[in-house]
Amino acid sequence: MKTEEIKLLLSDVLPAVDFDADFLFAELDSLSVATILYSLSEKYGILLDAEDVTPKNLRNIASITRMVEAKMTMESKIRQFSITSPDKVAAVCGEQFMTYAQLWDAILERAEELRAKGVKPHRPYVYRANQDIDFLVTYCAVHYLKAIAVPLEHAATEENFQAVKDEVEAYTFPDDIVDTLYTTGTTGKSKGVMLSETCLRSCAENFIVDMHFHKDLLFIVSGPLNHIASLFKIHPILSAGGTVCILDGLKDMNAFFKVFDLPYEHFATFLVPASIRLIMQFSCERLRAVAPRIDFIETGAAPISHAEMEQLSKVLPDAKLYNTYGGTEIGCVATYEFNDGKYMEGCIGRPLKNASVEITPEGTVVVSGETIMSGYVNDDEATRKVIVDGKVYMSDLGYFDEDGLIHLTGRLGDVINVGGFKVNPLEVENAALAYPGIKDCICIAAVHPVVGPVLKLLVRTDGDAAFDKHALAVYLKSKLAPYKVPTLYELVDAVKYTYNGKKDRKAYRD
Repeated sequence: MKTEEIKLLLSDVLPAVDFDADFLFAELDSLSVATILYSLSEKYGILLDAEDVTPKNLRNIASITRMVEAKMTMESKIRQFSITSPDKVAAVCGEQFMTYAQLWDAILERAEELRAKGVKPHRPYVYRANQDIDFLVTYCAVHYLKAIAVPLEHAATEENFQAVKDEVEAYTFPDDIVDTLYTTGTTGKSKGVMLSETCLRSCAENFIVDMHFHKDLLFIVSGPLNHIASLFKIHPILSAGGTVCILDGLKDMNAFFKVFDLPYEHFATFLVPASIRLIMQFSCERLRAVAPRIDFIETGAAPISHAEMEQLSKVLPDAKLYNTYGGTEIGCVATYEFNDGKYMEGCIGRPLKNASVEITPEGTVVVSGETIMSGYVNDDEATRKVIVDGKVYMSDLGYFDEDGLIHLTGRLGDVINVGGFKVNPLEVENAALAYPGIKDCICIAAVHPVVGPVLKLLVRTDGDAAFDKHALAVYLKSKLAPYKVPTLYELVDAVKYTYNGKKDRKAYRD
């Protein structure tokens, strides 16, 4: 949010007030104060009342901006809805329901428990991210205390848990940091990514404005809550006054579809492509049956193929289907609504409200704006390599097309060099996924005993299809340049993924 935006808004409704005054509070009468509170409440959907009328809050435009921003945090919004719609269900998990009033009371109670345990402002609190409402309560309580939430994967070993705890407790954090999320480490050592309140609020605003989160929406979160793709969906849905439903993954498909028995007319969810493939293979007709009540499905974290986009669009012809680009270091950045009949592989659309994207002459993606991280915990060198002049330099490769849409073409570390040719494994995998009977695959580097470095394709079929590697190779030869056609093929029971839904390429390199 910009101070200039608020100044323009208030100057329009109170033209006689000098908003550049050294002490604005002295310039205001009761009517102008009431006008300010009403205008800001209407514009930003926040609860402002007489308690907010203080010389500190109304000293100048900058202090008014800080007051508004404080009211737009998820925790402030939960408090607001606990007053304006106390009986509205805020969170669902299995048979447990919690209204906004109950959630706010639970947050206050948990905050006192944490305070008694020694949790202090600007200091980290490390805990396991269980898939339940209790996680939500703890997460918000940590923020309420102005401490730093450090949620780790619930299955993290004691050794890893203690290593993170030791690292963050020995580190002095900037005052504006509210979350620290540890990356999966699939492309190197796991790093603690520091995120500010501005980042969280700006990401939430991106989703609310550009993807239409609203108060009547029930959003299903099934991914790990220590990962940004799932955690950052909680912010917009609760900030909009909607309902979040927390599931423990998609291992129980019945639990996912049971959510649609709840008395809501508007549903949405985030699903990584691997989860979409799972639903389409085993529960396609059940998804089709609830299609009229699905507002949108968002995917991301890993690439989705043309064939998968087309298949999902046919099952959900009236839903908005988004392919979103983001990451722990950059927040949510851009999205492409792919039920447009084009189903463009690698397309991530245009930047969202609070983000900007550039492509360097070398073809790498650069992200700036209010959604980016503040840096890595205890690693100034890595921070300086990634953040240059306030911009995050990614390992992703991409380009802008003639319509201004952003397309990703792979990652620097994933490119495979075969005989002097550079091959993007995504292109090979997307071509293979369009072949009948193939449900999943991964293209990796391998060594042939005669010709040396070659491409190898690991394939998982739907179980009923016979695996004919010769026929597959002929098909791929008709779709790809000769040097991109794999030499080796192997039928596997499963493709390895990280816990947050990305193909675990590092595991195959190891």
